[in-house]
Amino acid sequence: MRIVGGALSGRKIEPPLSRVTRPMMDRIREALFNIIAHRDWGKEIGEIFSENTHVLDAFCGTGALAFEALSWGAGTATLFDKDHNALEIATKNAASLSLQKRCVIQMTDALTPPRAGKPCKLVFLAPPYHKELIPPSLAALDTAGWIAPQALIVVETARKEDAGIEPPFNLVLERFYSDTGLHFYVR
Repeated sequence: MRIVGGALSGRKIEPPLSRVTRPMMDRIREALFNIIAHRDWGKEIGEIFSENTHVLDAFCGTGALAFEALSWGAGTATLFDKDHNALEIATKNAASLSLQKRCVIQMTDALTPPRAGKPCKLVFLAPPYHKELIPPSLAALDTAGWIAPQALIVVETARKEDAGIEPPFNLVLERFYSDTGLHFYVR
């Protein structure tokens, strides 16, 4: 695994320790970040990758999505996972990329998150497939203040899995790669 773009492009990141964590393939992550960086998301959202952008990776696994966002220019990130092994790898990856000062890694369940210190402009939800975790985790994160009023929310699902997200979050784009679905929502 590696960082696919931005200032840290080409740097290696450690893969997961167990099969519990399912990391996004490099080529899909590259496509994802090209979409985020090069699509016009409108005035309300503005530039995604700026030093003022705080990112939330709510099912972080190895931390690849958060670290990629930081590499592309986001300012800070918060990473959640409830799996100890995933957090161990994410912490090691943050250290090897020298990103410890720009991110907070917490053992937290996205279904019961702590109150946010800062709302996030870019939110990644990539939970285990077919567990129906997306709607309740998005609701919990929103209630706890993690989602900024004009946030971009990227949801990863299995190709034939319905994300199940309803207003006030609106689907603006979907892309499918092999058995992976990427769904882009804005508030």
